[in-house]
Amino acid sequence: MVNPNLTPLNYFNDFSESPINSNELEDAGLFELEDGSRLLTMTTHALHHHIESDPQKAAEILVSKATRKMICYGAKPVAISAMLYHINYSDPNGQIIASGAKTGIENASKAFQLKLSDKKIRFDYFGEHGAQSPTMIVSLLGSVPANEGKSAGLLTPSFKEKGSTIYLLGRLSDDIATSDYLEFYHEIADSPLPEFELDFEVSLVKTVGELITKRLINTAFPVAKGGLFFSLLRAGWQNGLGFDITTAAETRIDSFLFGESMGRIVVAVDRKLEDDFVDYMFDLNIPFFTLGHVTKGEIRIDDESYGYIDKMANF
Repeated sequence: MVNPNLTPLNYFNDFSESPINSNELEDAGLFELEDGSRLLTMTTHALHHHIESDPQKAAEILVSKATRKMICYGAKPVAISAMLYHINYSDPNGQIIASGAKTGIENASKAFQLKLSDKKIRFDYFGEHGAQSPTMIVSLLGSVPANEGKSAGLLTPSFKEKGSTIYLLGRLSDDIATSDYLEFYHEIADSPLPEFELDFEVSLVKTVGELITKRLINTAFPVAKGGLFFSLLRAGWQNGLGFDITTAAETRIDSFLFGESMGRIVVAVDRKLEDDFVDYMFDLNIPFFTLGHVTKGEIRIDDESYGYIDKMANF
């Protein structure tokens, strides 16, 4: 928890001029069009290492992460642009990385039906800075219908109330590759890209979008940096709410809590809507797992207490 990469506080995320309190939206900016008819939202994601091992897969993962994050807000992803840094295009290996990344961006954009800015990746190379890991950045633009309250269709990633049931959508995995847990705690920086399947990502994003449209969930957020534990922590700290969860017996507890494999989204469901939610999910080909429920502030894992959210969020 002393890892600075995983703090729930982000002091640089609120650039929005919208009257909406966008602090809950973490790194997604909200912008209101002049005619008041629609809100635009934008999120930016970066991958600064591990690109060389499989640049196409890395690019597809990056686009999927951005799309997964945006759909959880209730926004419709529309267009994406990409930038590739520290690539020497005159070097054959640099050309391989650039070609693979370009293919990955195009594949993922097509899969998620995104418009791709300029149909290419822009490059910047700074040879005088010495050897640097290739870095890819994508910016995704989406839209949200607006009403007089300026927030129609918008879903924030924070837990809303005590007692809501927490579900994990997606596949359980023992994968801890490229996670902060592996690199920061175990000091292993050289690992493959995490498990990933583009077609499954598309199905998962579609499912969450429909759950939001049907108003069957009151919170949604992807499993992101730090894995499930830190994603739950970020969801709770805004409103001072905690969580009581049970880990899966068939999965290692460290990978369950701290692994960063792709294709997983956490949702919270009002207890009155649980039957409708479960009935809807059983009709789909998306695995889901009951994690537990939102608490008044206590953090509990497998019936063991780890304190309270107000203490854990102030590290």
